[in-house]
Amino acid sequence: MGDVVVRADGVWKKFRLYHERNQSLKAAVMRRGRATYEDFWALKDVSFEVPAGTTFALVGHNGSGKSTMLKTLARILRADKGSCAVQGKVSALLELGAGFHPELSGRENVYLNGAILGLPKRELDKRFDDIVGFAGLERFIDSPVKNYSSGMYVRLGFSVAINVDPDVLLIDEVLAVGDEEFQRKCLERVADLRAAGKTIVVVTHALSTVRNMCDQAVWLEQGEVKATGTGDEVADEYLGTVQVEIQAEEDAQEEPRWSRLRIGEVEVLDAQGRPTTRVATGDEVTFRMRYETNEPIDDPIFSFALTTPEGVLVTGPNTKEAHVSVDKIEGEGTVSLHVPRLLLLHGAYDITIDCTNRDVTHSYDRRAKVIRFDVVPGTPHETYGGLFSVDGRFSID
Repeated sequence: MGDVVVRADGVWKKFRLYHERNQSLKAAVMRRGRATYEDFWALKDVSFEVPAGTTFALVGHNGSGKSTMLKTLARILRADKGSCAVQGKVSALLELGAGFHPELSGRENVYLNGAILGLPKRELDKRFDDIVGFAGLERFIDSPVKNYSSGMYVRLGFSVAINVDPDVLLIDEVLAVGDEEFQRKCLERVADLRAAGKTIVVVTHALSTVRNMCDQAVWLEQGEVKATGTGDEVADEYLGTVQVEIQAEEDAQEEPRWSRLRIGEVEVLDAQGRPTTRVATGDEVTFRMRYETNEPIDDPIFSFALTTPEGVLVTGPNTKEAHVSVDKIEGEGTVSLHVPRLLLLHGAYDITIDCTNRDVTHSYDRRAKVIRFDVVPGTPHETYGGLFSVDGRFSID
C-alpha cells in the first residue's frame, strides 16, 4: 500500500427527475417554458481514499450511486459539491465500446478507441496483435463492427481498455462479459494488473469478487456511505443486512408454518456442546435443530443444507441418504448432525433446515438460512481461498 491516488472528498451529485417535459411549443408557452421536475441526489457526502497498488470495491443495491461515483471519478460527471482526485493515467471500463463507430472496421476502431483512451499510435502499433488476440477476433478484425455480435463488440472494447496499461483502472460491472473462457481471461488480466501494483476501483454485485480480489470496500446505500472496511468486512455486513431484509419480507408474507410439524431453534455447537457462531477449520462441530409436532409423523426425512451467503450450495446431507431411519416422531425432539472435523475454509455460511415425507415430495416445514456462522482459519490452513479443504497429504519423489 502506497500513497493515496484516488480520493473522494464529500462528493454530492444530483440529477433532475422530470415528471412532465414540454413536448411541444404550445406546452412550453402554456407552462411559460418551465417543465416539472424534482432534484434527486444520487450521491450524498461520499468520502473515501484508495491507496496506490490496492483494489477497492463499491458495492450496494441497484440505484445506490455506485456507477455515478465511478463516472465522477472518471470525470464523465462533475460533482455538484465536494471533489474527486485521481493521480496517474486512468482507464475506465464503463460502457465498453462506447467510442466505436459502427461503419468502421474492428482494426480502425482499435486505433480510434485507443486514441480516445490516450494511447499514442506507435504504442497501439506495438500492442495491436495482443489486443486482437486477447479479444479472439483475428478473423473478423477487418469487418465493420456493425456486423459484430454484442459479445464480440464488448470483448474488443474490453481488450482495448485493458491494454492501455493504466496506473488506475476503473471497472463498472464488466468482468462478466463474453463467454466463460473470456471471463477467465478478464479476471486473469486484472490479477496481472494487481500483481503489477496497479490501483483498481471496481463496481460489482459479485461479492465473491469483493472477498477474493479487493483489499478495501465501501458500501453505498441511497447515495450515502453505509460502511467501509476490508473486502470481507463490507461483504459480510452488506449480506447480513440484505438477509435480514429478505427474511423480514418473507416473514411478513409467510403463511403460518404450523401444519403437522414445526422446526424450532437451530444451533451450532462446539466440541464441548456449547452454542457458538464462530468455529475454526478442523474443529469438531454439531449442528442441532429442535422440532415440535401436533400429531404423529411416520418416516420423516430431515436435511441440513450449508450454503455461502451468495447462495452457493456447499453440502446438503439428509437422514435418508445417511441411512438413518426414523419410524415415527411425536411431540418434541431434536435432530443433530455431528461433524468430527469441519473442513470448511474461512468464510461465512448459512444453514437451511428441511423436514419432508419419506418420498421427499412434501415439506412439513422448511427454515431457509435460519442461522449464519463464521469459519476462521484453523487446521488444515489454505491461504488461496475456496470453500473446503480436501485435507490431502503431499508426497514428492
